[in-house]
Order: sequence, then C-alpha cells, then structure tokens
Amino acid sequence: MAKQPMLKFVSVDRDMPSKRTAETRKEDFNEIYAEFAAQKAEEQASRCSQCGVPYCQSHCPLHNNIPDWLRMTATGRLKEAYALSQSTNTFPEICGRICPQDRLCEGNCVIEQSGHGTVTIGAVEKYITDTAWENGWVEDITPVADRSEKVAIIGAGPGGLAAADVLVRAGVKVTVYDRHDRAGGLLTYGIPGFKLEKDVVMRRVKLLEDAGVEFVLNCNVGGDITFQDIRAQNDAVLLATGVYKGRDLSGPGAGAQGIVPALDYLTCSNKLSFGDTVPEFESGALNAEGKNIVVIGGGDTAMDCVRTAIRQGAKSVKCLYRRDRANMPGSQRETQNAEEEGVEFVWLSAPKGFSGNPVNGVIVQKMRLGAPDASGRRSPEVIESSDYTEEADLVIKALGFEPEDLPTLWGEKDLPVTRWGTVKAAFGTHKTDLDGVWAVGDIVRGASLVVWAIRDGREAGASILDSLNARTAVAAE
Repeated sequence: MAKQPMLKFVSVDRDMPSKRTAETRKEDFNEIYAEFAAQKAEEQASRCSQCGVPYCQSHCPLHNNIPDWLRMTATGRLKEAYALSQSTNTFPEICGRICPQDRLCEGNCVIEQSGHGTVTIGAVEKYITDTAWENGWVEDITPVADRSEKVAIIGAGPGGLAAADVLVRAGVKVTVYDRHDRAGGLLTYGIPGFKLEKDVVMRRVKLLEDAGVEFVLNCNVGGDITFQDIRAQNDAVLLATGVYKGRDLSGPGAGAQGIVPALDYLTCSNKLSFGDTVPEFESGALNAEGKNIVVIGGGDTAMDCVRTAIRQGAKSVKCLYRRDRANMPGSQRETQNAEEEGVEFVWLSAPKGFSGNPVNGVIVQKMRLGAPDASGRRSPEVIESSDYTEEADLVIKALGFEPEDLPTLWGEKDLPVTRWGTVKAAFGTHKTDLDGVWAVGDIVRGASLVVWAIRDGREAGASILDSLNARTAVAAE
C-alpha cells in the first residue's frame, strides 16, 4: 500500500498577520508541494513494469531512455535520472510539460494498454528536471574547443535552439536570427503560460547565451538582412523558421472586425505574462473578458485559445469543430481539460459566414461524417437547411498553420520547396539541395510537435558538424 503524502501544518500568529507575507505563504506552499511531488514521482516511477519491449521509448520521437530514468527515480537516484534524461533531450522539462504524452509514450505504456492506467511519464520527466535546476545539477555549457567556423540559424524556436545547443558545445560560433523580441518561438509566444511557464524557456535561452550563442532579435530575414548576406557570412545556415501563416476563413463577413488569428491572440496573452503593454489588449481587440468567444478549429492551438479565454474571464467559450470528438486532431487530454474548465464543444459544426461588423455572430452549418478521405478520416458533409447563429463578440481562427513563401520572401528561387511550400530536406541529415543550407522542424514537416523539432534540431546540428569536420579534414590534406 502506497504511503500517504506527509502534510505539513504551519502555525499562524493571527494577532500578527503582517508577519505572514505573500512570499512566506508561497514558500510554505512550495515546500509542501515539493514533498508531495517527490513522493508522487517516486510512486509513479515505481509503477513502471520495466517491460522487455519498452513501447514508451519506441513511441517517443527522441527515443528517451524512459524505463531507465523511471527506475532511477523510483530508487531516489534523481541526479542520475536527470543526466540520462538530458542526454537524449535538449529540453526535458519543456517536453514534460507540453508533449501530448497520451498520443506518444504514455499512450503506449504497457500498463496503460493492460487497463491499469499509464505511468505519468511526462509529470515525472518534469519533476526530474525541475529538481535538477533547483539543486544546481544543470551545468553551464562549456564548449569542448574553440573553432573558427560560423553557423547561422534562422528561427529561435525549439528546432533552432536544439541545433544551437549541439553546435555551441562543439565550439562553433552560432548566431540565431528571429523576428520576435524574445527567443523561443512558439515556446515563448504560442503556448500559454499555464502550460509552459515562460521562465522555464528563458532560462534555457540564457544558458545558450552564456555559452556564447548570439541572438539577433526583432530581425526579419529578407528585410533587415538578406538571406544571401547570411549565407555569405557563415559556413552553414540552418532554417528553423517554423510555420506562422495561419489558414484563413472564407464566407460572408469573414473580414469583419473581431475575427482574429489564433497566433495574434496567444502572442498578446503571452506578452502580457512578461509584463509587456499590448495596445490590442488594452483596446479590447484581443481581450476575452466579459465576451462570448467562439474558437474555430480542433487542434492543440484551438485548445490553447479556449483555455486562455476562460482565464481571461470570458462570458462564454465555445469551440466549433467540423468533425466529431473521435476525429479531432488535438490531444484528448487537452479537450478534457478544456471541458472541465467550462468550454462548450460544438461538434460537427462549421462556419458558413458571420454577422455584424464588429462581429456579433457566427452563422453555423451542421455537418455529418461521410466516407473517409485520403488520410483515412471521414470527410464532413453539410446537412442542408441546418444553419443557425452562435452569438459571438470575438471569433478566433485556429485552423492550423502553413509555411510562408520563403523563396519569394528571401529572393532565393533556388531554395527547394514542396508543392505545399515546405522546404525539401534530406531525412536524417536535414540537408537541402542548396549548398551549405539545412532545414528542420515545421518548415520541413508542416505544423507538428515540439518534440519532433527538437529531434530534427539535434540531428541537423550533428550533420552540420560532420560537414564542417569533413571540410577541415580536406583542407588539412
């Protein structure tokens, strides 16, 4: 029988309330939470069956040594568990927070498949690395050499940062360009702080800065600096731009005031968490407080939007999705979280148009599922004469993201792209057909998971090093 968490009672001098500051109360909570978290991490880790075929590991894009660091955690060897976790994952504390474990490691846990509930791998991963930071086990990055080669990375998201980590450790001089005022990409401005605290991202960025990585922020490649100049100034260039172009809506009224892209809404909310002043929030344009909110889409970005709107004090929050729950692309765990927080899901529904300017309603047409499409998912079909109107003061478009037209934006017609606009890069090495140029993450895969971008970045960093080493060897002959 598992032992119960030890509760800690703190005496309060009610006659002297000034002694009990908010900071003191926070310290008390953190101490109690730390004791509880330690016990739960050990308890969950000990549930791992150490099966002969670790499906959790094989279904992790990074192939993390999950059974091994669970065993270490179960026996109190947290420092070793952290070292093993960090050896295969550049950002384990980030993945522990935001990976859709229900679709990856936890969803394929043998204990979960046998009906006894999964080991909470993500929570243990988060706990291990948070403990490492608290105890000073996360070491500064010390380059193993002082090399003369220079590599530019365009995009400071997870793929670019993971590659920078590999390269700077080898002594390469790394410069990262990004259009935003802070590094991190979607980790910083796309994912809400209640899922991924921003100080968690910033401390990783600082670790890279302290190691010598140079960040050139508020920089638009193709405007502030040309792609050609970046290539000329560096021995290699890595494209890790991500995909930021949101898919749009059509139909009558689609251009009305009050219909906004998901990324604009989430970026605004995240900037506020940094203490920034955001005029669009102050004006109410990107503020959900007191409003009827309708979010259109069924992916993880839609879940981030509905849950953010709840936290901003929306009057009501509804999510329209054209398929049913079983065919929703987003995490089922996130959907459940949203429902528990008060979000209403309107399944088999799609926008036909919008009323008012500013918008005051979404004209909805009901759908049914027909035959499967090329992806195997059943295609939605319109039910005639089923239209009705959902009241809406703010409509958020969360329909997914597409790549920008990089060859045109950067004036580089030889940059190889697919018919979808993603960059063509070799599997494993991530090298493109443009000499000295590599590409990783969503700009190659299309909109995907952070963990895949991390894997791509690590592989590309290693591939770039191989190329630089080969050049050095040839030059020495």
